[in-house]
Amino acid sequence: MNNEVKVTQTLADPAPFGLFGLAVITFVASTQKLGLTSGFPGLIPWAIFLGCITQFVAAIIDFKKDNVFGATVFGSFGLFWIAVAFIWLTTLGVFGEAMKNSIDMKQFGVVCIAYLFLVGPLTFGAAEAHKVLFFIFVAVDVLLVAMALNYLGIAVKETQIVAGISELVAGLLGFYGAAAGVLNKNLGRVVLPVGKPLGIFKKQA
Repeated sequence: MNNEVKVTQTLADPAPFGLFGLAVITFVASTQKLGLTSGFPGLIPWAIFLGCITQFVAAIIDFKKDNVFGATVFGSFGLFWIAVAFIWLTTLGVFGEAMKNSIDMKQFGVVCIAYLFLVGPLTFGAAEAHKVLFFIFVAVDVLLVAMALNYLGIAVKETQIVAGISELVAGLLGFYGAAAGVLNKNLGRVVLPVGKPLGIFKKQA
């Protein structure tokens, strides 16, 4: 007689954790773009630990939960922020004067365009999750466009302001989304509403 024991592993939704990581780094980074703070050294730890590690952990959990959307988004931006941290370290001369003097920041503008190719289409998917997530994606879309133009040398002052404002909005919405995800689940009722899906793009059952 073959007695099979099946063990079911329950994993919590990592979205609030990942959103908090996104919120912290975008909120802090926006202050630099808006001229409220200055320099990169104070941003690097938050880029590595909150921007990268937190979102990457959320991505791994989402992969285990077969959530392709969440895994792709959190994983992609986890890698994005560790790359940004390395760019900042390079501009500070950590990897030597040769790399510091030869870095071409226009390449980062091209990276922002590449990420827009991902985030733009996925905005339609976010619209079918809830409105808070949708508006986070819209803010990130605007941020990526503004940063691409900025680092390519187009309307530098104006695009920096737009990038700072959109990044601030993404951060604040991220804080709200993270808090809503935790409280609504923990209390078993809607404490912080996130809005219904737009119901435009998803095929109705």
